[in-house]
Amino acid sequence: MHSPLIPDDVIARIRSRAAGYDRDNVFPHEDLAELIGLGYLGLFASTDQGGRGLGLAAVAREQRRLAAAAPATALAINMHLVWTGVAKALRDRGDESLAFVLDEAVAGEIFAFGNSEPGNDLVLLDSRTRADRHPDGAYSFTGRKIFTSLSPVWTRLGVFGRDDTSPDAPQLVHAFIDRAAGGYRIEDDWDTLGMRATQSHTTILEGVTAPADRVFRRIAPGPSADPLVFAIFANFEILVAAVYAGIADRALELAVQAAHRRTSLKSGGRPYASDPDIRHRVAEAAIALDALEPQIDALGRDVDELVDHGTRWFSKLVGVKVRATETARVVVDQAIRVTGGSAMSNSSELGRLYRDVLAGMFHPSDDESAHATVANSLLGPVTE
Repeated sequence: MHSPLIPDDVIARIRSRAAGYDRDNVFPHEDLAELIGLGYLGLFASTDQGGRGLGLAAVAREQRRLAAAAPATALAINMHLVWTGVAKALRDRGDESLAFVLDEAVAGEIFAFGNSEPGNDLVLLDSRTRADRHPDGAYSFTGRKIFTSLSPVWTRLGVFGRDDTSPDAPQLVHAFIDRAAGGYRIEDDWDTLGMRATQSHTTILEGVTAPADRVFRRIAPGPSADPLVFAIFANFEILVAAVYAGIADRALELAVQAAHRRTSLKSGGRPYASDPDIRHRVAEAAIALDALEPQIDALGRDVDELVDHGTRWFSKLVGVKVRATETARVVVDQAIRVTGGSAMSNSSELGRLYRDVLAGMFHPSDDESAHATVANSLLGPVTE
């Protein structure tokens, strides 16, 4: 086990700012600056590159700790870490197509995801964005991307779209665009129930061009064995699971504090920590939460160590994401019940965690998609 990268005093400052960012619906610029100062953008880059040389299991532990202090900050920086984690996973498997991502991350570039689209429940398997090829191999992209976290600060945006030049052989084209490029705009439309500080605005691609050297994949639509698809799913699902586990960690901690702080008049002023019903709630939350750490850590290590789970990989990945997000929601709910009506206050940290944890159900893979993935891996496709 490595020592935590973020010092306790930085964690305390990040936690102290979280409520203000949420209230004001603004991006956590101060948090990002402190994390950059700690080398957080280069967690996955090797020490030879000037990075921290961590693997996915270690980065997930860092993100879990950060999320316990500021969930939206952790979820936002997750998007950068997913791309750098993808680059490392590919490199570990002999694929250098995204080596530049690690180099540029160490140099201070911030990567973000421009993949999610309204009405596209196929996620990475198809796209409603149009990709037009130029004679020199560059591509222009036209479409609408939603949930673009890090919108105020990204310098490199990963996008993908569909090239239908050949009707018999369409291609999904993956590329990075530069913030300085023309041909896109960011809508100021992020005013949400929770995870407000992620500032995940809609991005409208209006023919923005990615140069040929930033077009890094062309894949046929549909299920794919391409290592890129695996690397994205692995890093996204495990790091999202870590963030929501961190929310649950903090919720349980607040529940314990509340149980000791609150007293019961009907029991003669004894603390609620002595009430058997309260004790049962806290224990039930802890038992559920204890199951997450070994799962997240084991799958992260399996990615780091190139373990081959074959066709079971995707079901394992979607499973850990769903279990983490659903468990976190249950733990927060139990913590609110232990804490009582004070959690309803706008100033309550638990109230904010309750709003933040609800976002977990919307990240890919959602509950329905995850169950379909697991069923297909065990039962095969549905027969007509």
